[in-house]
Amino acid sequence: MIRVVLFDIDGTLLASGGAGRRAMEGALLAHFGAAGPSGYRYDGKTDRQIARESMRHAGFSDADIDLRMESLLADYLARLEQAVASGAHGVRTHEGIPALLDALQARDDVLLGLLTGNIAPGAALKLRAAGLEPAQFLVGAYGSDHEDRPALPAIAQRRAAELLGHEVHGASVVIIGDTPADVQCGRGIGARAVAVATGHFTMADLAAHAPHAVLEDFSDLDASLGAICDA
Repeated sequence: MIRVVLFDIDGTLLASGGAGRRAMEGALLAHFGAAGPSGYRYDGKTDRQIARESMRHAGFSDADIDLRMESLLADYLARLEQAVASGAHGVRTHEGIPALLDALQARDDVLLGLLTGNIAPGAALKLRAAGLEPAQFLVGAYGSDHEDRPALPAIAQRRAAELLGHEVHGASVVIIGDTPADVQCGRGIGARAVAVATGHFTMADLAAHAPHAVLEDFSDLDASLGAICDA
């Protein structure tokens, strides 16, 4: 059985040092005159969801947000590209990630992919800034595919089936992420979740949502592979 292994990006594969948030807030200010509520959490959400929820809080209607969304995201991408190119944010992979990805790619029973709230071009910018090649992730679902994160696993599942040329059962999909949203989003297709406490949630926070496994980080390659490939 081919296992489809889907990684979240921010907080899971890498730390972007606030580059994404700064780019989004700059774009929101430019297009709406507001950056969103103080203390608003980005983790576990799609880019479109972040923009919508932030601007709803600022008093804008969904119709107005929709009207400006595409130009907002284009501006966000331009700002993100500048932010990661500057090197000021120190975008980096989390400990153990390069070795883990190499080990997963070497297996003939794993199809490596992404499941992220980032819109696809933003995902590629962050990955490259951290020294990861986007092309190594053969399938994926992104915030540009759907605004609601729970809709993304089925999209990735369908794309994996198209690539492999056969049906992909939900039980063969493993979603790896650092937030409760990552743990919960795949339940609609029967996917399993491996949670990692490399973001803003503790192991106890994540365990409360009943993932298949919880890791402190990816520093132990054997433990990481065991949690993912036995899921």
